[in-house]
Amino acid sequence: MSSFESKVREALANPQNQGEIPDADAIGTVGSPECGDMLRMWLKFTEKDGKRVIDRASFQAFGCQTAIAVASMATELLRGKTAEEAKHLTASELTGDLGPLPPMKIHCGQLVEGALRNALDNDSPAAAPAEAGNMAPTLASSLHRKAGGTLRIVPID
Repeated sequence: MSSFESKVREALANPQNQGEIPDADAIGTVGSPECGDMLRMWLKFTEKDGKRVIDRASFQAFGCQTAIAVASMATELLRGKTAEEAKHLTASELTGDLGPLPPMKIHCGQLVEGALRNALDNDSPAAAPAEAGNMAPTLASSLHRKAGGTLRIVPID
């Protein structure tokens, strides 16, 4: 087993920061119910040394094990960073101790980076935490939503 595979197994055996933060300041979601890879990230900010920094980050994921492992690493890396610092983190930096992802798993890092950027784009320092009744739908409920768009599948003889 490669070092990468063993690190992914370790991260999956004890994933960090999995689950919703009910009073999150920002929520980001990326992915598609059609392909099955979806990730949602919650961010909670606090004031530290006169700066607004990420106090907690958590995630919920449907998809491959590598995406879960990367999200677990990323939520640990984000603690103490300002929104501006977090915006500049690349997918490869968010993998943390996992190190570089194999070519066929690079999309997992990009999924986590996309959820982070989506959450940061939805964040406003003046915004109040989301109210429970006003919360975005859960990731699981997104899977049951009717697919939108105009995609047509045409059988070929």
